[in-house]
Parts: sequence; structure tokens; C-alpha cells
Amino acid sequence: MISFFLCLIILVGGYFTYGKVVDNTFGPDDRETPAVRINDGVDYVVMPQWKLFLVQLLNIAGLGPIFGAMQGALWGPVVFLWITFGTIFAGGVHDYFSGMMSERNDGASIAEITGKYLGPVMKNVMRVFSVVLLVMVGTVFAVGPAGLLVTLFKNGGHSGLLTTTLFWLVIILVYYFIATFISIDKIIGKVYPIFGICLIIMAVGVGFGVITKSEFVIPEIWTHFYNMHPSGTPIWSFMFITVACGAISGFHATQSPLMARCMKSERQGHMVFYGAMVCEGVIALVWAAAGCAIYAVTDGLSTGLSEVLAQGQSAAIYDVCAKTMGGIGIALAMIGVVVCPITSGDTAFRSARLTLADWMHLEQDTWVNRLKLCIPVLGVGTILGVGNALGYIDYTVIWRYFSWTNQTLAMIVLWAGSMYLYLQKKNYWITAVPATFMSAVSCTYFILAPECLGGLVNPEGGYNTVVAYPIGVIFAALLLFIFIRATKKQPVNQ
Repeated sequence: MISFFLCLIILVGGYFTYGKVVDNTFGPDDRETPAVRINDGVDYVVMPQWKLFLVQLLNIAGLGPIFGAMQGALWGPVVFLWITFGTIFAGGVHDYFSGMMSERNDGASIAEITGKYLGPVMKNVMRVFSVVLLVMVGTVFAVGPAGLLVTLFKNGGHSGLLTTTLFWLVIILVYYFIATFISIDKIIGKVYPIFGICLIIMAVGVGFGVITKSEFVIPEIWTHFYNMHPSGTPIWSFMFITVACGAISGFHATQSPLMARCMKSERQGHMVFYGAMVCEGVIALVWAAAGCAIYAVTDGLSTGLSEVLAQGQSAAIYDVCAKTMGGIGIALAMIGVVVCPITSGDTAFRSARLTLADWMHLEQDTWVNRLKLCIPVLGVGTILGVGNALGYIDYTVIWRYFSWTNQTLAMIVLWAGSMYLYLQKKNYWITAVPATFMSAVSCTYFILAPECLGGLVNPEGGYNTVVAYPIGVIFAALLLFIFIRATKKQPVNQ
């Protein structure tokens, strides 16, 4: 478990070192923030820094750093490296700049921000992209907790209507409507800090159980530095897409503007945006370690973990909690796992409402205007969620499309951040390098994945990496070239 602790130390240290470099590069000052200047009592509301941090953490967490990290553990402890360095050099940078660029632009949604720095065509693309992603996220984070609640009741010996996924799904969606509609400080600002504490305690409990129980051994990176995936799925780029929220996630860029509208000072950005991402990285590292340590390895492959993941995310998460903690510990952990995705789902739909509001220039200070957007947004989410509960829509398909869309959005946001830094005569390489990397990841995955072009490129099954890898690299290099060329035509200090 030495490599696990080394990654943990590097991850936490990254907040105080590279996170400070990122903060200094942006240059926060004492200007009046949107929360103070625009304060409308609905979406623009000043909240204290500790509350902003916990709300941001829950906004971005969801099932991503939990289930995504466990899926990432199928490749073995090599996933620790992506979670650690991906969080420090990509995810934290992405979250910080998406939040702070929004703060500098009156709390605008990420689609509007991207359009400002990458042009009107990209603005329209991002508007559609963001809304589709947010609805998918809201749906995923409604179906997941509903299934987990069913698992809990069944394990408790209960049955009947109250244990059906459809029943819990309806309850969750009703809550989503309320949380999307009313002022951000009425529910989100009041209960999120409590749930945030539960989420952190849950991660600590799982980590403590894995470390202290002799039957669990966290494998070292240097003795398992190879692909342990039972299906032989390539590390590049599938692991980078799968882990998603545990290292970098475009979904976070849709959430950061929510807190950008509630900050009293720009100097809170380091803790609120970069800090919350590092905290999520720690959570992902713990769950990835649990996946690597708890389950059997056969012939060097993660067969045991593969078997439990095949039972569904709800069953897999429950199994980890059951094996690492007992009694009150399990109850606390499962509460955290149920609440965690729900608290990302409600803000996903809220962000969808605000993205549409910015798009349509529809003020949200009246309940009538909010209702005009809440009803269609939640309506689509309900159709997708119920379709899954009734077996008409495959949840895993939604998740796979979400994962690729998620990382592609992160790529676009990082390029927008690069242009912002260039216009401000600042070091744009801190965003351009991860933007280039994620461009290669996203393109390669799109070519290889069966839900994308994989069926065409690999008609006989398998993965045609000979074709996909060079195309991914060329695509990333091309975008970097286009960016550098675009900087030569742009005036600075806009």
C-alpha cells in the first residue's frame, strides 16, 4: 500500500503547490463579485466559504468518483496515477478556470463563457452539448440512487411497492423539481453541508477498513504496472474516460457557475474550485484502492472486481461497504452513497435550467419564468429515467455516452481557458497542455468505443488501436496548432 499513500500525499500536496500556481496565474483580486452586485435571492446568493466548498463538492461528486473509480480499478493500481496526476494537472485546473471565468463574467453558464472565448459557433455547440449532458447526468443520478435504495430494502428483508425502482425514481424526481425551482439557499445551501460531511466520513470509513483489515492488500503500482482488465480493454483511452469525475470531468464546468454566483470574494476560488476537485480525487483514490484490494485477482486479472461490477453499481457499492464496515458504518456509508448522486442530480437539472435561461435571455427572478424551463427539463429527465426503470432504456448505454460527452466537454472548456489566459497575457500552457491531452483521449475513445465508431473501425470486434492511436495524436496536435494560430490573430487584454 506504499504506492497508495504516496499518491495520497502527492494529491493533497498538489492542492498547496500546483493549486497555488494556478490561482496565482489567474490572479484573483478584490473586485465586487456577481453574488454581491447582482444578488437576486434565487441564484445569486452570498454563502460562506466552507459552505461553498461542501456544496461544490457535492455538486461535482455524484457516483463518478465512487463507481467510476471502481470501474477504473479493473485496470489495476495504474489507475492511481491517473487519479493523482489527472486531478492535479487537469481536473483541478479545469474546475478552477471554469468557475473563475464564470465569476468574471457575471456567473454566466459555461456555454456562454466558451462562446465568448472560442466564438459564436462553439457557443451554440456548447449550449446543446451542455443541456444534453446535464439531462443525462440528472437521469443517471436519479436511476442510480433509486436502484441502490431498492438494494438496501431488499437486503433488509422488505419487499413490495416501496422497494421498486420506479417508486423511488418518482420520489427523487419530485425532489429534483423542487430543488431546481426554488432559491439555491433554501435546500441546497442548508442540507448540502450535512451531506458533505457524510460523504467525507464514508470515504474515510471505506479507506480505514481497507487499510486496517489484514485480508485486504492494496497492490503496488510497480509490481502491477500492466493492464489487469479481464476483457483486455486498452488503458488508453478507456481508463481515462471511465474514471471521469475522479480525475477530470466536463460536468464540473456546468456546476462551477452555480458557486461562482454565490462567492463573496474571488480569493475563495482556490479552495472552492481547485480544493473541491482535490477532495474528490482523494475520494476516488480510496474507492479505487478498495476495488484493487478487496477482490480476487486471477492470472493477473481483476476477475473478482469484474464479477461484482457486473451485478450493477448499486450492488457493487453496497458490497464494498459491507466488506469494509459493519453496523452503523454501513448505514452511514450507504446514506452517503445514496445522497451523493442525488445532490449532483438536482444541481445538474438546475444548471440545465440556467443554461437555457442564459441561452434564451430569460430572467429567472420570477417563478413563472423558472417554471417555463423546469417543466420541460424535468419532463425529459423523467421520460429517460422511467424508460430505464421499465427496461426500455439501458442505463449502461446512457452512462457510456455520458462518459465520452463528459470528457469532450472538459476538453472544450480547457481550450476556452487557454484562450482566456492568452487574452490576459498569462501562461496559457497550464490549460493548453491538459486540453491537448484530453483532445487525444476523447478522439481516441470516439474511434475505439463500440457506442461510437468502434463498430465501424473494428467490424470483427476487438480494438483497432493501430488506427485509433495515431488519429488521436494527430487530432490533438491539430487542435493545438489551430489554437496557437488563433492566438496570432487575437488582440490581448479583452
